[in-house]
Amino acid sequence: MTFHPQPQAGEPQPWAFPAPDRGQLSNGLTLLRCHRPGQQVVAVEVNLAAPLDAEPEGLDGVATIMARAFSEGTDKHSAEEFAAELERCGATLDAHADHPGLRVSLEVPASRLPKALGLLAEALRAPAFADAEVDRLVRNRLDEIPHELANPQRRAAKQLSKELFPATLRMSRPRQGTEETVARIDSAAVRAFYEAHVRPATATAVVVGDLTGIDLDAVLADTLGTWTGNTAAALPVPPVTADDTGRVVIVDRPGAVQTQLLIGRIGADRHDRVWAAQVLGTYCLGGTLTSRLDKVLREEKGYTYGVRAFGQVLRSTADGKGASMLAISGSVDTPNTGPALEDLWKVLRTLAEGGLTDAERDVAVQNLVGVAPLKFETAASVAGTLADQVEQELPDDYQAQLYAQLAETGTVEATTAVVKAFPADRLVTVLVGDAALIEEPVRALGIGEVTVVSN
Repeated sequence: MTFHPQPQAGEPQPWAFPAPDRGQLSNGLTLLRCHRPGQQVVAVEVNLAAPLDAEPEGLDGVATIMARAFSEGTDKHSAEEFAAELERCGATLDAHADHPGLRVSLEVPASRLPKALGLLAEALRAPAFADAEVDRLVRNRLDEIPHELANPQRRAAKQLSKELFPATLRMSRPRQGTEETVARIDSAAVRAFYEAHVRPATATAVVVGDLTGIDLDAVLADTLGTWTGNTAAALPVPPVTADDTGRVVIVDRPGAVQTQLLIGRIGADRHDRVWAAQVLGTYCLGGTLTSRLDKVLREEKGYTYGVRAFGQVLRSTADGKGASMLAISGSVDTPNTGPALEDLWKVLRTLAEGGLTDAERDVAVQNLVGVAPLKFETAASVAGTLADQVEQELPDDYQAQLYAQLAETGTVEATTAVVKAFPADRLVTVLVGDAALIEEPVRALGIGEVTVVSN
């Protein structure tokens, strides 16, 4: 039997997050392109400056319906025809709405890029927003809402947003709307929102992939370059305000065998100089199976399958007035809800008193920085990160600089950042579980005033 020779490892090569080339089309559309040899599936991300704060009063969810309607027909193709054209290109087109704005994502083989960009441009330039299609999307969204409320994680997230933010702030309400607001949405409302906020002058397109042999300038001029609209600036958004006074809210679910935990507060804007140290410290606290929280709550006590700590950008602005959500999430069996919370608070207090170890810091750096080349193997992952940077008003080299900062951050800096991020007395705790069984043990912990709300 003849075996193929064993592959030999090559010489390690330096790696950095790819830098894009920035430009602008004649219609005002900002363009970031990134040539990635070998990436034959090209990824395109389009950021639209249509934040959820811009949704008309009483029509929460209209941005989501509009995003879903982009692929439901245009002035040239019905919904079925448009889907068929995408399939012929081997392309996928998705869109979603979030607090900073809308994101439209396209993936297509490089050989079919011109045709797919034409369809994308068609969807952005002249969406049909047909009555029947919008009505169907509204019905689908209304069907989704009860299922989301039945999901403990989604229910906890909804309650935490309601607790942290004032009712006047859009962030306090579900991103995709409620049954009451979605039911009011029709094609006229969708088109009005589109005409008010979707235009090339406030949009950015990111194109990543192997562009060998593709005259991208010509392709873009014939596709996205034909999209026109007014040149008005994007609407300003209100500042993020929040109340993270330490307290506990129990969402009562009689008979629940587990309690869903979501413990959070508001953190720094991503422009803040503490961000890198906070990312590193948070990872040490609860970013992986070997983190502090898992070692105690999972390995030692067996309360849970896993608890995670994380930071999520809510809004990031160049003036640093945005905010992030800092949270700890997991689930525990109902009888051990009180003990699990007690041990979780002990972990936080122990961390504040003794700090992280050099070994914890080193593992976190290796996991966050060392695997970065694998994380960004695909064009879609690079395009998504570049689009995030645009959305969050960050410089084009931000991701590369972040990895350098993570590698240089010391144990003391990471400790200081994570302790400030998760102060034991400034956390809003949401528990979705059986209030009759968990209320008294939680009250006895003294971690804040306890309130019970119905499911």
